[in-house]
Amino acid sequence: MIAKFAKKIGIKFKNLDLLKEALTHRSYLNENKKTGQRHNERLEFLGDAVLELIVTDFLFNNYKNSEGDLTSWRAALVNGMTLAEVSGEMGVGEYLLMSKGEAKDTGRARQYLLANAMEAIIGAIYLDQGYDIAKDFILKNIVIKIDEILEKKLYLDPKSYFQEKAQRHEKITPSYKVIKESGPDHDRVFTVGVYLENDLIAKGDGPSKQSAQRNAAQAGLDAKGWK
Repeated sequence: MIAKFAKKIGIKFKNLDLLKEALTHRSYLNENKKTGQRHNERLEFLGDAVLELIVTDFLFNNYKNSEGDLTSWRAALVNGMTLAEVSGEMGVGEYLLMSKGEAKDTGRARQYLLANAMEAIIGAIYLDQGYDIAKDFILKNIVIKIDEILEKKLYLDPKSYFQEKAQRHEKITPSYKVIKESGPDHDRVFTVGVYLENDLIAKGDGPSKQSAQRNAAQAGLDAKGWK
C-alpha cells in the first residue's frame, strides 16, 4: 500500500519506512501498540520547516512585492486549508493510518490530519531524497496554487475579511464562541462557531482557538457566498 502511494506521487523512496511513518497518525498507535511503528509528528515538524523555506525562496526570487505581501502569500500557501486540499487531490486519506474513530471523521478534524500528513510527507521526502527532490515536489503540488491564491485573494485573513463583509452587508460585527473541545491534551481540536448576533453562520475546527476561528470565518464566507 505504501509503495503504491510512493508511485502515485512519483517519488522513488530508498526507505519506504519513512513514508509509512509520515502516513501514521498518533491515534493509530494507540490501537496498534505492538507494531513498533512511529507516528508522524517528528516528520511533520521537519516538513513544516522545509516547506516554509522552499516557499519563501520561491516568492522572494519571483516577486518584487513588499515583505508584508510575501508574508501573506506564504501563509496562504502553507496553511492547513491549502495543505489539506493538496492532500485530498493526492488521495492521502486513503493511505493514512489512524484510529477507527479518526477514520470515521469526515469533517474539519480530518482536514487537519490531512494537512499535518502533507507536512510529514514533505519531511520524509527531504530525508530520503534530499532538498532538490523535496523542492520539486513542493513546487509541483503546492506552490502551483499561487496563481489561484492571488486571483481569488485567498491570502486575505478570513476573520478580517468576514468582518469587513458582515459590516458592509448586514451592519453587524461577527462574534466567535467555542462550541466543543475534543481530543487528548497533546492533540486538542477546538470547534468554534462564528455568529452574526444570535445566528450561527458556520463552524470551524483547529488545533487552537485562533485557527478554529479562522476556519470558521472562511466557512462563514463560503456559507454567505461572500467573495
